[in-house]
Amino acid sequence: MKPVAFLALALSALAPVSCEKPGQASTTTPPPLQPASNPVDYSSTSAATPRVSGLPAAVPGTRPALESEPGTPKVSSVGAQAAPDPATKPMPEKPDSPAAKLKDQIEKLTPIQRYVTQESGTERAFTGEYWNNHEPGIYVDIVSNKPLFSSLDKFDSGCGWPSFAKTLAKDEVKELTDNSHGMVRTEVRSSTADSHLGHVFDDGPEALGGLRYCINSASIRFIHQKDLDKEGFGEYKKLFEKKEEAKP
Repeated sequence: MKPVAFLALALSALAPVSCEKPGQASTTTPPPLQPASNPVDYSSTSAATPRVSGLPAAVPGTRPALESEPGTPKVSSVGAQAAPDPATKPMPEKPDSPAAKLKDQIEKLTPIQRYVTQESGTERAFTGEYWNNHEPGIYVDIVSNKPLFSSLDKFDSGCGWPSFAKTLAKDEVKELTDNSHGMVRTEVRSSTADSHLGHVFDDGPEALGGLRYCINSASIRFIHQKDLDKEGFGEYKKLFEKKEEAKP
């Protein structure tokens, strides 16, 4: 026998015997896999997280980030955090700022004053402090203390609320459309404090311009003519002086 034929016969004797037909899937059962000597339980976040040598530990459930990846911040040690940026820290509100002053004043309001100015409420007719006030002076915003109306423009409308024909300081009063209560009205609010004051209507006396600013007493404060200097509103004294001069 030739050496090559002998070698082929020897190798065929060593091959495993299979009973499958050509083209049929093998039914031989593979040997079971042996468990790792030190398995890692990935079902629990408390299990140790595999590390890449020389790199910080990855968060459980994610792959470790490589320092060469774009946008990946470098860390000097595990668990180190960047110091907060002082520029992003909110600055405390200054006690003398306008917002702080108004906040303090709002906290001093009575329940009815807060209800009217902050919740856009309305006091009951004929119950307010100034609906029947006929003394000379000006009316200022109860929150911001800004001048709003003058007694020189006040008239008796019979509605039970203080009524004025015009504003004293036009820039301190703003008008907004009010669609509440199934009506379309023009709301009046103070510009500085954004206090609700009341509403303005076009049914006022024609001789005074035809407007009626219907204002809640709870939203304003009256300063008598003789106290204008003391309250810091001396510039408005001349309005009453002119009226005195105009008397016969």
